Amino acid sequence: MKRTEYPRPQFVRRDWLCLNGTWDFAFDDEGLAASQHWELDSHGLDGRIEVPFCFESRLSGIQDTSIHDRVFYKRRFSIPGEWSGRRILLHFEAVDYECTVYVNGVPCARHIGGNAGFCADITDFLRGEGEQTLAVSVYDPARDETIPRGKQFWEEKSAGIWYTRTTGIWQSVWLEPVDACHISHVKFTPDIDHDTVTLEAEFSAYAEEMYLEADISFQGDPVCRDRYLVNNRSVFCRSIHLSKDHIFYGAAHEKARLWSPENPALFDITLRLVVDGRTVDTAESYFGMRKIHTKDGITYLNNQPYYFKLVLDQGYWRDGILTAPSDEDFVADIRMMKEMGFNGCRKHQKVEDARFLYHADRMGFLVWGEMASACLFTDKGIASYAREWFEILRRDYNHPSIVAWVPFNESWAIPNVGFCKRQQDQTMGMYYLLKSLDPTRLVVNNDGWEMTKSDICAIHNYAHGSGEEPGKQSFFQRTMAEKDILLSCTHAGRSVYAQGYSYGGEPILITECGGINYNSAEEGNWGYTSAQDESDFLRQYEHVIGSILASDLVYGFCYTQLSDVEQETNGLLTYDRVPKCDPARIREINSRYRHNIVVR
Repeated sequence: MKRTEYPRPQFVRRDWLCLNGTWDFAFDDEGLAASQHWELDSHGLDGRIEVPFCFESRLSGIQDTSIHDRVFYKRRFSIPGEWSGRRILLHFEAVDYECTVYVNGVPCARHIGGNAGFCADITDFLRGEGEQTLAVSVYDPARDETIPRGKQFWEEKSAGIWYTRTTGIWQSVWLEPVDACHISHVKFTPDIDHDTVTLEAEFSAYAEEMYLEADISFQGDPVCRDRYLVNNRSVFCRSIHLSKDHIFYGAAHEKARLWSPENPALFDITLRLVVDGRTVDTAESYFGMRKIHTKDGITYLNNQPYYFKLVLDQGYWRDGILTAPSDEDFVADIRMMKEMGFNGCRKHQKVEDARFLYHADRMGFLVWGEMASACLFTDKGIASYAREWFEILRRDYNHPSIVAWVPFNESWAIPNVGFCKRQQDQTMGMYYLLKSLDPTRLVVNNDGWEMTKSDICAIHNYAHGSGEEPGKQSFFQRTMAEKDILLSCTHAGRSVYAQGYSYGGEPILITECGGINYNSAEEGNWGYTSAQDESDFLRQYEHVIGSILASDLVYGFCYTQLSDVEQETNGLLTYDRVPKCDPARIREINSRYRHNIVVR
């Protein structure tokens, strides 16, 4: 199985070359690659691997789950003849964790961080014509708990909430040709209140006669076409009005142009860079006119009260681990979540492939974007964490489906945040850093408990029991109905807010709940409660979700979880994405209760 789809759907150029497929591969357990110069043509590698699947996965062709901190990749490639005279960019969408890239035996790039990709101009490292050699040396120390690794376990066998590791290349590798002067980055900021989108662009070089052309259309109808003089390479910024065209007259058209799960309307935009009268770069992109904000304890989507019905999505697959076996798997997951009556997901402890976000954009599905956490609080960890967040926001800012960022989860990497001023300051710093980089989205800070500054009061509560006494109010139901109990409960021995912080009127959401183990008889598998059969499972699910939906205090939930993951068998689907019960029954429960959003 190969991943051959275009890896960067938010910014598409016509010409590109996929480098996924069979590569030469070797474990470098003794650290000999550097001294023996494995990057040179003269040194062969005995093994083979299917990129972009990690060696721990079945789809890699290796499926070795033992610990190997150092691995080495090589392959040959050729530059298409029609690319002659252009600059060649090499893209890695994600490599976990540290890597050095060689082209024809010469180091040309180095990157640290396993959650976001990087790009290198390799033109000056290429030979004339014929085959070229690409080599990648990776170091991913399994037992370094300062690395933002999310759910990847540092021991050999997965256990509890920890899963099999992903080492090395785990997302697509590809090439594209560009002019020496090209668009290097674009950023779209929608403003639905003023019918504008702000376009920001960066360029690889600057010329005196340089213009950026933007053609915007909506559902095939032209909206506007403008040409702007570019006066420097570092940043170009223009606010474009979208109300010029006749398609936007009347309230119906105004509503139809706004992006939401119920109406995933997207604007298409073609960008052309013109230098000295010649078009040197063309790229296709899109954006959504979408606004998310909170006020008086309510979350608003496009200025209308909106209730989150999320499901926790770990983004793991049996055969690919963190890498989806195919692009269709992303589509299938989103389709199933929507069929079950969810309007979004919280991507848990993983920065997801841009292809998933693209499908969420076009299918209409909300996403809470979350960074993989480290386990320890250290100076090194703080620096690594912040650096990767810059890369994540730069890559994913334009996706309308993303409505929230989650920088911390359940005090991971900040274990003493409940009382430690320094760790509290880190959460405050990350909150304001993310808000300064992206004021258009919510920041959910330390999702679960021991919150400091957060746009959402995000509470994890698995203390729902089994709801076995119909007609009697359970403690979980009482908790959802009484604010004093809801905000004073301890969860996993930790309070809702850290010392010195308290509830400030933010919307209250139960952002983890459920976790009912069902349809798994294997020893060692687990959930937060267990169901004996489908009827028992549905009864428990209704108890959890019905109690939340009936609450006048709670304005959204995130159910744990979409699918089983290894030994954690509390999914609505099996690990192979087979529904454990009729999805229509889940949808019925999610829709049966009318939640009461009271605008204060």
